[in-house]
Amino acid sequence: MADRNLSQILSQLKNSPSMSYPEANSLLSKAKLALLQLNTLTPTPSVPSNLLALARETYEQGALFAIRARNPEAFNRYVRQLQPFYELSSTRLPPNLPERNKVTGLSLLLLLTQGRYAEFHSELESLANRDGGGSPGDVEGDRYLGYPIRLERWLMEGSYDRVWKAMKSSEVPCDEYSVFSEVSFDIDSERVIKRRILKNQIRSEIASSSERAYPSLPISSTKSLLFLDSEGDVIQFARQRGWLVRDGHIFFPDAAEASDEGGQSKDVSRMVIENTLGYARELETIV
Repeated sequence: MADRNLSQILSQLKNSPSMSYPEANSLLSKAKLALLQLNTLTPTPSVPSNLLALARETYEQGALFAIRARNPEAFNRYVRQLQPFYELSSTRLPPNLPERNKVTGLSLLLLLTQGRYAEFHSELESLANRDGGGSPGDVEGDRYLGYPIRLERWLMEGSYDRVWKAMKSSEVPCDEYSVFSEVSFDIDSERVIKRRILKNQIRSEIASSSERAYPSLPISSTKSLLFLDSEGDVIQFARQRGWLVRDGHIFFPDAAEASDEGGQSKDVSRMVIENTLGYARELETIV
């Protein structure tokens, strides 16, 4: 009886991806109660494969709804609950690669947007070793896994224009991945809390390169460089970074030059900034 109810709940969740998060959360709570009644919250040896598959699907749906609701803490909880299921051998639980790779790719994107590069690479190295994971080439060739891998590589190369293009094009694998291309704010009575998603991470990378490459930049150029909507946004961003705004220019801290080793870092940073500026101007021309 509990397994039939669980299957019905999962069908509701899968067929209504735009369902509100409170409603989905209510259904997920019922699903987890059913798992508890079936002694299937974790993959013990006594649990049959069909119930393991239902439990895995419950946590996957929870992870997807959490991402749609922009709730990274809930998403991470579901990912942790999924790990024991993903580590089972294929003889115990046949892998559902599309869903597993979708959730794993979203987890990689979240790490990327939070600047947690060491964890990103650690997770990446473990993918090919998973049962059914395939070779490194297969991992990068996957629709869901390849997307964050390419973005991370372009970020490390300073190819920010390629990252922006990927976020605006049909390369985004599915709607859940589009969440990371947004820029949004949470407002409360005392402060503005910025959600650190992919565009914010890119801006932070570009800002760091700018500090190394130039003593100052015009506000108009900085607006294009950081893909901000107005010069007012530039001034607000500059204040958050501790930059000085004066006479229509942004002046970067002198301390940035102290980290420059023999001018090589400065030359590379300048090249990155010039390429990004060129792409930003192309976009403005098109618009």
